[in-house]
Amino acid sequence: MGRYSIMAYTFGALFFIVSFSFSIFYGVKVVTHDLPSEKTSLEKYRYHFVLVPEELDNEYWRLVEKGAKAAANDYGIVLEYVGPKQSNIDDHLKTIEMSVASKVDGIMTQGLSDEQFTPLINRVIEKGIPVITVDTDASNSKRMAYIGTDNYYSGYLAGKALIADTKGKANVAIITGSFYKNHQIQRVKGFEDAVKAEKDIKIIDIQESDISRVIAAEKAYQILQEHPEVNAFYGTSALDGIGIAQVVKKYKKNDQIYIMGFDTLPETLEYIRKGMINATVVQEPYEMGYEAVKMMIDLIEGKKVPSVIHTNTKILRVEDLPPGHPDRMEERQ
Repeated sequence: MGRYSIMAYTFGALFFIVSFSFSIFYGVKVVTHDLPSEKTSLEKYRYHFVLVPEELDNEYWRLVEKGAKAAANDYGIVLEYVGPKQSNIDDHLKTIEMSVASKVDGIMTQGLSDEQFTPLINRVIEKGIPVITVDTDASNSKRMAYIGTDNYYSGYLAGKALIADTKGKANVAIITGSFYKNHQIQRVKGFEDAVKAEKDIKIIDIQESDISRVIAAEKAYQILQEHPEVNAFYGTSALDGIGIAQVVKKYKKNDQIYIMGFDTLPETLEYIRKGMINATVVQEPYEMGYEAVKMMIDLIEGKKVPSVIHTNTKILRVEDLPPGHPDRMEERQ
């Protein structure tokens, strides 16, 4: 074996060892990075729960996290908030699997896809770890309970509100966070069913934003270029209405285009105040997080928990906002 061959072999071996070491380190750390550093401090905690969101830095899921952490603090729970930085089902599933390997006491997550999430949730339950779905249900799985919006009903409410606000005459484009995720599918289906009997309301196009305000804006622009007859939009994720509004504002079509958004992020509320978003569907993410932790404790302690709890859903317009100060409608006071 020549000198260069030996060097190449040695370098390759070292690279493999380092890479393998990092893989083990991060595989263990991914669901333990928020644990108390002192072993003795764990004694004051009752249980160790993990909340796995669709994406970590999503503003909506930060509100779910806030509620869950408030409950964890109130009830003496170690709570970790871990998952993909950006929406990625494979990473989401891996995070759940690593949580199981860490032998956590309970897992709270979304049931984004029946095909992928149902078998995994069933395996987790069979290992003796309770699972609660939050915001998006996996109703065909063995999950112990669901807490969150009735997503079909929320879409239906949005459709009925659009009918009322447009007097039953609109050419509508829908921008949805995903064509494949259960909650987004149900929000579109509910809307479609609400408006299908209205002969003067037509759904012109449906596009996917991948739950990104940038992509939502791009799709809104594309729709307006290809379908100039569109005079109303419905966005089914928290960032869709914001992206749509940015495009409508840029092309100064505020008075010509109706926008129905979803959720009450501060930017959405500001657009409502300015008349750029006409209405939005209100959910209760903080409540979902807080109550999910309480439900998990009850499950572990053998108390009876309803299999489904639907949090409140309503439509919010500018006249529903308290005057004179910025609001965070989604937070518990």
